[in-house]
Amino acid sequence: MNYVLPSLRLWLVTILVCVVGYAGLMLAFAQTVAPYQANGSIIKVDGQAVGSELVAQDFSSPRYFWPRPSAAGYDGMGAAGSNLSPTSADLAVRAREIVARYGATAENPIPADLVAASGGGLDPHISLDGALYQADRVAAARGLDPARVRDLIEQQAAAPGAIFAPERIVNVFQLNLALDRLEE
Repeated sequence: MNYVLPSLRLWLVTILVCVVGYAGLMLAFAQTVAPYQANGSIIKVDGQAVGSELVAQDFSSPRYFWPRPSAAGYDGMGAAGSNLSPTSADLAVRAREIVARYGATAENPIPADLVAASGGGLDPHISLDGALYQADRVAAARGLDPARVRDLIEQQAAAPGAIFAPERIVNVFQLNLALDRLEE
C-alpha cells in the first residue's frame, strides 16, 4: 500500500506531461508555424469548404481528372492500402478494369500511378504524365481545346521536392477546381 499513492502521483504527472503538455505544445507550435496545414489544408470556394488539398476525392465523371485508385474508398477516416500481393488475382482484375476504363492499349500505355493505389489510399497527387494522359478525355467531355487543358495541367504541376525530387506532380482536386473556374 505504501507504493500505491506515489505510483498514482507518478502516473498523473506522466499523463499531464506526456499527453496533455506535449499535445498542447505541438498544437500551439503547429498553429503558429503552419496554421493552414495544421487545420487540414481545407480548400474553400465562395467561403464554403469543398475539400482538403491533402486528401484525394473520388471523381468519376469524364469531365474531371481522375485520381489514383483508393483501397480506402477515398474515405479520409479509413486510410489504408489494399495489402494485395503483386501476384494477387484480385489486384490483376482491378488493374484490368482500370486499364479498360482508361481505354489504354499497347500503343497508348497508361502511366503506372493511374493503376496503382498509393500506400494510404488517399494520395491527392498524380504524375504529370498521368494528368496529361487524361487531358484529351477531359477536353472532349467539356468541349474544350485539348491544348488549353494541357496548358492548365502545366500551370498546376509542381515539383515539391525541388532538386531532390524533380518529377512534377499534379494535385487532382486543385486541377479539377481550376478546370471548373476555366469554364466560368
